[in-house]
Amino acid sequence: MTGPRWPERTGRRPGADVAAIRSQTAAAIAAGRWHISPPPQSILLGGVRCLHFAAPDPQGTVLHFHGGGYRIGCAEMMTLFAIALVARCGVDVICPDYRLAPDHPFPAALNDGWSCWTALRESSALPILLSGDSAGGGLAATIAAHGLPLALVPAGVILLSPWIDLSVTSGCYDRNAATDPVFSRASAKASAEDYLQGYPADAPLACPLSVDLHGFAPSFISVGTGEVLADDALRLHAALLAVATPSTLSAIDGMEHVAVMRDRTGTGAQETFAAIARFIDDRLSPLAIR
Repeated sequence: MTGPRWPERTGRRPGADVAAIRSQTAAAIAAGRWHISPPPQSILLGGVRCLHFAAPDPQGTVLHFHGGGYRIGCAEMMTLFAIALVARCGVDVICPDYRLAPDHPFPAALNDGWSCWTALRESSALPILLSGDSAGGGLAATIAAHGLPLALVPAGVILLSPWIDLSVTSGCYDRNAATDPVFSRASAKASAEDYLQGYPADAPLACPLSVDLHGFAPSFISVGTGEVLADDALRLHAALLAVATPSTLSAIDGMEHVAVMRDRTGTGAQETFAAIARFIDDRLSPLAIR
C-alpha cells in the first residue's frame, strides 16, 4: 500500500492537558520506565514505527494497538503485556506507534493501523491476530471489519475494554460513573471530539457496529462490568453472535478498565490474561489455522 487508504485531514495542536501527559510519557521512556533487556526491536511496518517483541520460534504474531483515547499512549507502555504474551504463547508481538489526535485527526490512526496490518500480511507467513485495548480495541475492530471485503481476515481478534461507540451516548457513562476511576464521560467526549473533529461517530469507518460483520474473525472480548465502556463490549459481542461469528465475552465484576494492561495484581487481571492466552492457543492450533 502506498499513501493513506482513506483521505486525511489537517489537525490542530493538542490542549495543555494532552501535551502535559505526552511530555510525562516521553520523560518516562527516557528514564527507562519500560526498559527491558534485551530491548524490543524498533521497526518500520508500513511506514509506521513499531516495537517488535520477538519469540524464539514464533507460532504466530499478535498486532496490538495501545489505548489512550486516540490522544495519548505509546508502544512502550505495552511492554509488560507484550513480553508476557511472548513467554506464555510463543508469539511475536508488534505494537505500533500510530499517529495521535488532535494533531492527526481521524482517519490518521486508522490509516496507520491498516498500513501495519496489510504490510504484516504481505511480509509474514505466520497467522496474525489483531488486538487492542480501549481506543486501540476500537481501532483493531475497525481494521478487522474493513478487511472483510478484501478477504484480509485475521486468525482472531482480541479486544480489551474496547471503545467501539464514539458517540458517547451509552447509559453506562452514567450508571458506572462511580465504579470506573479510569475513564469517564467527560474524558470520552473530549477524546472523541479531538479524534473525530466533525466526522460522524456512527459512520462505518468510525464505528464497527455500523459495518456488516458477516465473516468477522472469531473474537475474544474482555471488560469489567463496572466500566463506562461495558455496553460497548456487550453490544459488539451481541452483534457478532447475531451474524454467527464465534465471540467469547469475559465480563468480570470489579475489574477496572484494561486492568490486564495496567496492574496484573488487580481484580480480574490474571483471569483475563489466562483467557487471552487460551484464546491465542485455540486460534493458533493446527485445526484453526487450516
